[in-house]
Amino acid sequence: MARILIVEARFYDHLNDMLIAGARAAIEGAGHQADVVTVPGALEVPGAIAMAAETGRYDGYVALGVVIRGETYHFEIVSNESARGIMALTMDGLPIGNGILTTENEAQAIRRADPAQLDKGGGAAEAALAMLKLRERFG
Repeated sequence: MARILIVEARFYDHLNDMLIAGARAAIEGAGHQADVVTVPGALEVPGAIAMAAETGRYDGYVALGVVIRGETYHFEIVSNESARGIMALTMDGLPIGNGILTTENEAQAIRRADPAQLDKGGGAAEAALAMLKLRERFG
């Protein structure tokens, strides 16, 4: 049984609750254990994963959050830099599923977050588990 850490950037409670529900269902449905930690925003997710990885307590990670386009350039910075940070950790060999949604509006975010619709939280958890299995294969 693997221990998976879900790192959520909690900004939109109702959307994050759906993402976490999907991720937990995928992880626990596959027979693994899920823990959740919360960070202030998407930019803090890679740092939290890096800190957790240093402890050796977790086998894989799921990054969750929602970034909705606003009126300023901030959307691009948050979206790009959080993805870049997660990719850097992935290139270092950490099995991470990236479920940080970047959408134009709340309706798109709901459709993607809802486990009964696109279930991107569940998909991110499945990606983390697939990468964990691949790492074990290359062992």
